[in-house]
Order: sequence, then C-alpha cells, then structure tokens
Amino acid sequence: MSTVATPVKGRSRVGIKVGWVLMALLTLFFLFDAFGKLTKAQAVKDSLPDLGIPESIVVWIGVVLLVCTILYVIPATAFLGAVLLTGYLGGAVFTHMRVEGSLFGETLFPVYVGIVVWGALYLRDKRVRDVMPFTR
Repeated sequence: MSTVATPVKGRSRVGIKVGWVLMALLTLFFLFDAFGKLTKAQAVKDSLPDLGIPESIVVWIGVVLLVCTILYVIPATAFLGAVLLTGYLGGAVFTHMRVEGSLFGETLFPVYVGIVVWGALYLRDKRVRDVMPFTR
C-alpha cells in the first residue's frame, strides 16, 4: 500500500476566513503595541530599564512596528510585511534572551506570534501556499 502525500489544492473558504481573523487579531495586537511605544505609555517606560532599551529609541521602535504592520495588512505587500515582522520579532527574542527572561514566557512568546503571522498569511494567500506546499 502506497502512502503518497498529496499537496493541498484549492482554497478552503473556512481556512481563508480563519486567516483573515487571525490577521485582524494580530493587527490589533501590533497596533496596540506600536501605539504604546509611540505614546511612551507608562507600562512601556517601566519595562525599558529591565530590557536595557534606552527611552530615546522607543518611538522609533514603535514606528518600525507600525510600518511592518501596515505592510502586513495590505494584501499586495503582506509577504514583505510578514518577513519584516519576523525580523522585528527576532529582535524581541534576542532582547529577552539577553536579559535572561523566562524561556517559555517572554523569550519564546515572539516566536509563537511569528508562527501565527505566517500561519495567517499561509491560510489567506495562495502564493504563500505555493511557496510552502505542506502536504497532508
């Protein structure tokens, strides 16, 4: 008996909707985070010394996150946005590793978010599914 894996073909309407819902939730999360950095919210200010980040660059970090998020939301630039968000989240992983944050809490949380970023894009964009043809 042969067990040949066949690529997933076609577009599941449910999968596409789930992808858009995940993208919307991620967008809200990233916009909330960017807004906190852009306005230098007290919670952001309080966390900066622990992370070793100077307050003078926090607004620029918020601008970078905002630009990456906008690119991710626009369908024509979503792939670029996902790549840039992956880099941004990688910086967050490094920052938490540098200050020896808890592994499964602060340190790996950006990895979990990155997986959802790419999962949502995979579900809603056929071009990404063509590049990463998972089989079942």
